[in-house]
Amino acid sequence: MRIRFATRIFAVLGFLALWLGAQTVQNFRPVTEAMLRNPAPGDWVNWRRTDNAWGYSPLDQITRDNVHQLQLAWSWAMDDTGAQEATPLVYDGVMYLPNPRGVIQALDAATGDLIWEYRPGTNEAPVSPRAGGAEQTAIPRLSQRPTAAAESDNLRGIQRNIAIYGDKIYATTNDAHVIALEARTGRLVWDTRVADSKLGYEYTSGPIVVRGKVISGMAGCSRYKEDVCFITGHDSDTGKEVWRTSTIARPGEPGGNTWGDLPLALRAGSDAWIPGSYDAATNLVYWGTAQAKPWVRAVRGTDGAALYTNSTLALDPDTGKMKWYFQHIPGETQDMDEVFENILIDVDGKKSLFKMGKLGILWQLNRTDGAFIRSSDLGYQNILDVDARTGKVTYRAGKVPYIGDEVDMCPSTSGFKSWRAMAFNPQTNALYVPLTLNCEKATFSALNDKKIGGGGTGPVKRTNYRHPASGGNLGEFLAMDIRSGRVLWRQRTPSPSNTAALTTAGGVAFGGDWDRHMYAYDAESGKILWETRLPTSAQGFPITYLAKGRQYVAMPAGIGGGSWSTLIAPELAGQIRRPNSGNSLLVFALPEK
Repeated sequence: MRIRFATRIFAVLGFLALWLGAQTVQNFRPVTEAMLRNPAPGDWVNWRRTDNAWGYSPLDQITRDNVHQLQLAWSWAMDDTGAQEATPLVYDGVMYLPNPRGVIQALDAATGDLIWEYRPGTNEAPVSPRAGGAEQTAIPRLSQRPTAAAESDNLRGIQRNIAIYGDKIYATTNDAHVIALEARTGRLVWDTRVADSKLGYEYTSGPIVVRGKVISGMAGCSRYKEDVCFITGHDSDTGKEVWRTSTIARPGEPGGNTWGDLPLALRAGSDAWIPGSYDAATNLVYWGTAQAKPWVRAVRGTDGAALYTNSTLALDPDTGKMKWYFQHIPGETQDMDEVFENILIDVDGKKSLFKMGKLGILWQLNRTDGAFIRSSDLGYQNILDVDARTGKVTYRAGKVPYIGDEVDMCPSTSGFKSWRAMAFNPQTNALYVPLTLNCEKATFSALNDKKIGGGGTGPVKRTNYRHPASGGNLGEFLAMDIRSGRVLWRQRTPSPSNTAALTTAGGVAFGGDWDRHMYAYDAESGKILWETRLPTSAQGFPITYLAKGRQYVAMPAGIGGGSWSTLIAPELAGQIRRPNSGNSLLVFALPEK
């Protein structure tokens, strides 16, 4: 008994010594609402730098004339157990980096030196489970780290982004919690359990912060249960849930009849797994939702529109009330997501929202009321047509799957466009779009377990192949004029594009592929101005920032989590090999003068 007690004392004292020895962020200034809405040019304080999700930086030290001089300034080995699609944040010379398994680190953005690290289970108070509720732990205590098995089960998973506001860093977890850390020390401030992860609920993307609300979208909603997916707003100071908005219309509610007579328990999907955007002028948060589950109408048992799947939702950030919605593909039936980023641009006096889903169709909506303005099809998909006047979708003959019948479709279920976000450059009035060019022959099968705990995406047998118009390539990076929808230029690569796009005032666009390449393109012409090889696949959300007066470009590299490219590249380009381990961040800059 004495030995066990002494062991616990030494464990606590050892952790206390480690914690006291950790560095803190010096001279930290709280991040205000105004800073989030209008970031300093050298900072990257939102998921896509600004609320409008442009993925654009006004920095111009690195230009199309000198970008060929880029060289590695520093690198950082990230947590290596789990997939990564990270977006670093940079504020006042400090980088806050999300890692797999819920790890978050603060680094000196000029040198890469570690300031602090948050690792779940080492500097947090445990939260006792309470099924179906939202629970807060307000006062942190020292606790022992959970077992390796517990970490593997609960903490492994993608963290696409984190958020910063006031003196806190906000994140979501793979087991459906929202947490807040002290930005100075990495110390846990509060931990709110939002949903029961045993029902499949999880987060794969982090929150955004708007008007003191930490807003995040739930994923892991494919299993049948007496509940549905949702978006929540939490108080940034306490973690208390303020509002919750379902992303599926329930029986008896407006839109509920679009699911036919399916009971609540069999209404699945509509995950909100990509972060939203915010417009202060309209005071609306814009969030995308995923497709219904199972994917195929015939399998899920209804051919209705299935609101509010595959939609863009406009929500009041204070109350969560839905002000409008636009359903891009009613009753979608082939896993053609429209959940991705919402880019807010004013075009010819129209407050517009631009979005592209897996089909490679660019949608332009009025972001004030959700009215359809136009659509621009890249011309690669063969599944449906969009009415140019109304935006109404009509499936082409033979493209609605039936159980047991093979459907030849472009794109494959990976989509041409996926989580790899577009970027907008106001200098060129162009969107920069990373794509994967492949098709699929798919045969969908019946689902046998239509009961609580069952469900899922539905069985499918598939054969992938390169798109006939791809010239034998799997990847493409293109520029698209936002007024005309015309493709200005395109660059193709043998392996899939595997990062979000980044563009700058220096006339440069950045991207990367599965085959470990990082590219710098001339934003006007598309010419490749510089390229380098990374240790593993370019993967995640590159950013650029200023630290000690010097501009840096940070590119995540990693394994897993690359969605379907992880399967498609080995299958269709088996001659291309990459390491199977190693998550890292590579940071580049011009030579010091």
